[in-house]
Amino acid sequence: MAVDIKNLNHNQLNDLISKAQARQNELRKEKVSKLREKIHALIKAEGYSFEDIFGGARGAKPRRSGGTVAPKYRNPANPEQVWSGRGKRPRWFNDALKAGKKEKDLAI
Repeated sequence: MAVDIKNLNHNQLNDLISKAQARQNELRKEKVSKLREKIHALIKAEGYSFEDIFGGARGAKPRRSGGTVAPKYRNPANPEQVWSGRGKRPRWFNDALKAGKKEKDLAI
């Protein structure tokens, strides 16, 4: 199927592009589904289960509690601003260090 794109206006061209991308996604999903079926069939033919090969439930990973961490540092200029010492340093912390303060001066 040949489409003469020179005769299409802007809206028609955008519509064609979006339809082509949608079809491309459909084809990819179909291919993934067929591949998944082949893999399951191969595993079953060898006498194993999916869990035997890949372990546990799919996508299940042990998670940490993710609880909050007590703050370690406090902004002397604004006591409401605290930092736990994890992640990217806050701007106020970097500014205080540049001003000559030490980390132990900002510790709670």
